[in-house]
Amino acid sequence: MPAWAGAQQAEAEAQPQQLADAPPQSESGSIDFAADEVRYDNEADVITAEGNVQLEREAWRLRADQVVWDRRSGRVTASGNVALTSPQGDTAYGDSVELTDTLRDGAVANLLVVFDGGGRLVAQRGVRLANGDMELERAAYSPCAVEDDNGCPKEPSWQVRAVRVSYDRVNDRIRYRGARVELFGLPLVPLPGLSHPASNRAGSGFLVPDFRVDRVNGVEIEIPWYWRINSSHDLMISPHFYSGAAPMAEAWLRGLSARGGWQVHGYATYSERVSVSGAPTTAGQDAFRGYIDATGGFQFDPRWSLSASARVTTDRTFLRRYDISRDDRLRSTFSLNRNGGSSYLTIAGWAVQSLRVGDSQGQQAIALPAIDFRQRIADPWAGGLFLLQANSLALTRTSGQDTQRLFGSAQWDWRRLTPMGQVIQLTALGRGDIYHSDNITATSVPSYRGDDGWQARAFAAAAIDVSWPLVGTFAGGNQRLTPRVQIVAASPVDNVSIPNEDSRAFELEDGNIFAINRFPGHDRFEDGGRITYGVEWAFNRPGFAITSEVAQSYRLSNQGSLFPDGTGLTDRTSDIVGRTTVALRNVIRLTHRFRLDKDSGAVRRNEIDATVGTRRTYAEIGYLRLNRDIATLGEDLRDREEVRVGGRIGFARYWSLFGSAIIDLTDKAEDPASSADGFTPIRHRLGVAYDDDCVSIGLTWRRDYQDTGDARRGNTFLLRLAFRNLGV
Repeated sequence: MPAWAGAQQAEAEAQPQQLADAPPQSESGSIDFAADEVRYDNEADVITAEGNVQLEREAWRLRADQVVWDRRSGRVTASGNVALTSPQGDTAYGDSVELTDTLRDGAVANLLVVFDGGGRLVAQRGVRLANGDMELERAAYSPCAVEDDNGCPKEPSWQVRAVRVSYDRVNDRIRYRGARVELFGLPLVPLPGLSHPASNRAGSGFLVPDFRVDRVNGVEIEIPWYWRINSSHDLMISPHFYSGAAPMAEAWLRGLSARGGWQVHGYATYSERVSVSGAPTTAGQDAFRGYIDATGGFQFDPRWSLSASARVTTDRTFLRRYDISRDDRLRSTFSLNRNGGSSYLTIAGWAVQSLRVGDSQGQQAIALPAIDFRQRIADPWAGGLFLLQANSLALTRTSGQDTQRLFGSAQWDWRRLTPMGQVIQLTALGRGDIYHSDNITATSVPSYRGDDGWQARAFAAAAIDVSWPLVGTFAGGNQRLTPRVQIVAASPVDNVSIPNEDSRAFELEDGNIFAINRFPGHDRFEDGGRITYGVEWAFNRPGFAITSEVAQSYRLSNQGSLFPDGTGLTDRTSDIVGRTTVALRNVIRLTHRFRLDKDSGAVRRNEIDATVGTRRTYAEIGYLRLNRDIATLGEDLRDREEVRVGGRIGFARYWSLFGSAIIDLTDKAEDPASSADGFTPIRHRLGVAYDDDCVSIGLTWRRDYQDTGDARRGNTFLLRLAFRNLGV
């Protein structure tokens, strides 16, 4: 069998040359040619062309050092750096070739075929048929590069060797007899009946199996089968077989149209279901278990669009048991949108399935509908901008409080730059709300309930925000120092009798301390007067940038605060918040957020996200500590401390080691409700990987440290092997 090195040399030597006398486009049935020298034997009716010979007939092209054309028999014999190109762009290289004068069919010795998609076939001998199909003997196929960056020959990362190979041009498919896959020159298991697409376009067939081992399910083998239904629809079906669990089926159906696309992904099995308390739901009996994830998006015209998603599972532990997802909530949504340039309308809805232990599904709200309309209007008098908004929301629970809300608001914004460089922004807001609530006693936190029945309120707010950027040079770069002061005044707001559905999880930080309403959502609005002050410093020089800001606010009245103790806004003077970001070329990227207690200076929030290294070798560190000492625990306001680490070390060009870990550092001193001891691993992952241009190999070890129902703690081993452009 010819070596890849020799085939690569033939390919390089036979690359097309730009000749001044290259043949023009052929007329149907005629052969056009160009050559350095042409001889004609009148008696034998034989034409001999030598030196950079180019022949073309009906988009078939032949290049060679010498071509002999016997016009009586119609036989064309080419030798020396032969290259035969089909109308589809596939090129066959060889030492010599015998063809008919149609240039369509013939036999080639020491053949190299380069497909338009990048794959290559080499063979000792090949026959090209008139329809463009090929039959090859003792052949090998690979889409991998056969030379390194320096142009030196090399063996491909993987290849398929076979006794006979057939190329079906119409179906764009390569079929093998007696095939086996070689990885880095080592033969793997034989693959009888192997076939795959010749190009990078998807083709139907079996895909490379996946293999993993874990404590709960035992040995797992996944054998995917892919069906390309047509150019815009495909289906993948993957049976999963386990040594310690019942088999599971997976399916993935996708579609694409002129207006958008959609996909449906699902799992299904029939096995024993275990509750989160550890007891089977029905002793000795199996039950259907599964999960579906469907998404879609459509653009009807330049203004109207629709997006939707659905995520539903049969029980709380199915996703973790089979290592599909670690989400603790599944959200299903739809949204119909109209973008009119200066106006925006959305009609949406959503539902949430909770997978958290202890959460009542009946307390999860279903929003239908959620309507929001916004209109921007230029101010014809002062040159500002009006934003008109109308919003309605209906929340329904199967065993909880139902709430409906409707509000309308008008906001005016005016922004100017003074001759001295100060930036002044004025804001005025007016809003009116109508609420209705039922079954309020089903809400366990009294401050979230509001009053039963119909409620209404109206309020107004105004703000002035002044910042003064001061710019200058420093340490070979530029620096900017920006002091900022904001004054906000709001009329009294009825927050007690109004239900609180979307303003619960509050966290004072740099992103909201200058907001007119520092509550998230719409149900709570901060009233009274306050002054907020801060400063931002930024420094930039080539390859290095740093930005830092710090801020605090002061309430101008003695009225009580709606914010719970520990949130940093209970007293008249708030806690101090800040953020620092550092970037050093593409080597260091760091963000630090903090909140300091205004009285003791204690760190109430300390959050660090850092990445150090290059794209190939890097380390990631994430640290979060919330020590807010909130007396009354609300939603998502519990104290916690955790560290997240991860990284990758690249070596030997294509190899890398990687790992990650999450550790819970919370103890009872920080959160009395926590069962952690101050150092509780959540999970870790370690692995090794090889990735080049056409093969990816990975071995991963992951360990989980928590039990939830039948999602047990333990080890999982995953072997990943992916070949580019190969289906079985």
